[in-house]
Amino acid sequence: MSSLEEQIQELEAELTKTPYNKATSKHIGRLKAKIARLRDEAVNRAMKSSGGGEGYSVKKSGDATAVIVGFPSTGKSTLLNKLTGTSSAVAAYEFTTLTVVPGALEHKGAKIQLLDIPGLIAGAAMGKGRGKEVIGVVRGADIIIILVDVFNERHFDVLLKELYDAGIRINVPKPDITIKKASHGGVRLHAVGTLNLDIEEVRSILSESKMMNADVLVRGGATQDDLIDAVQGNRVYIPAFIAVNKVDLVDKERYLEIEHDITERFDSPPLMISAAAGYHLEEVKDAIYDCLGFIRVYLKPHGGEADLEEPLIVRTGSTVADVCTKLHRDFVQRFRYARVWGKSVKHPGQRVGLPHKLLDSDLLTIIVEH
Repeated sequence: MSSLEEQIQELEAELTKTPYNKATSKHIGRLKAKIARLRDEAVNRAMKSSGGGEGYSVKKSGDATAVIVGFPSTGKSTLLNKLTGTSSAVAAYEFTTLTVVPGALEHKGAKIQLLDIPGLIAGAAMGKGRGKEVIGVVRGADIIIILVDVFNERHFDVLLKELYDAGIRINVPKPDITIKKASHGGVRLHAVGTLNLDIEEVRSILSESKMMNADVLVRGGATQDDLIDAVQGNRVYIPAFIAVNKVDLVDKERYLEIEHDITERFDSPPLMISAAAGYHLEEVKDAIYDCLGFIRVYLKPHGGEADLEEPLIVRTGSTVADVCTKLHRDFVQRFRYARVWGKSVKHPGQRVGLPHKLLDSDLLTIIVEH
């Protein structure tokens, strides 16, 4: 075990023993900040030492990328094959998938790239197994499908910890925190909305990263962990859901027990599936689509009729500029104006610019310089 890992374990043990109250909050913040800094250091060290991996640079394609994360032999390859028709080597022994296998899923008009990656193992965030490469692929995904099976449903605790340790935050919005380093004046804290952090906690967390002078602006509340994440600055925020595979191999009582257990601890019911038997796979497709937050935009040629058969699929929050980029690489440069009919505008055919945010089922006409 590396000395870094030992240091992290010692600090985590101290953190567990320290009761949280007003008097200890500053110390706890400092401990958490130190653990985060050391963990990032350990991850970076692992990334440097393990060199480049074969088959791990995945070219993104389609409207979004979903990645299946699980321990070896939970049925990831079978699930990918059933959802996409891709042929990934499937065998009932561990570490069958030695490279990232991409497949394409078409659902409700969306083209989704689905990736089957080598099984994640405990310690992956620190570079164990194929940890470095696997985590790299996961960090670049738009959605994570966490796959466990009925015999190892408790694995999902380990998977969530590995993702967390690798700086991946699932199903939480990115906290609105701005930290600007200053040359003098100490740490100044500004909050919009109620804030549970006090200035002493903030100072103690920032001091761990040698920030003695800074302006911190927090909008909409934040915890110590949120602030630490903002200081580290390398976190990614990705939606995810849990699927429990091989449910056809247990009785109804065990099925309900697993479903209840995961629902209670994950705050959301898992999808109970059997990839091999094809059970609930349509629900998996729907969950991927819904989790990605797709909207449909119908294109209307200037002076012509809108194409209501084939909508353009984009992510929630997409702007006219995003649509232009998707249609043609020159459209943003050549853009003059757009007209929109639908829920995102006050009146039909309203003239809008590139920053305009579109909503589901909007009709869009783009006018460009010829």
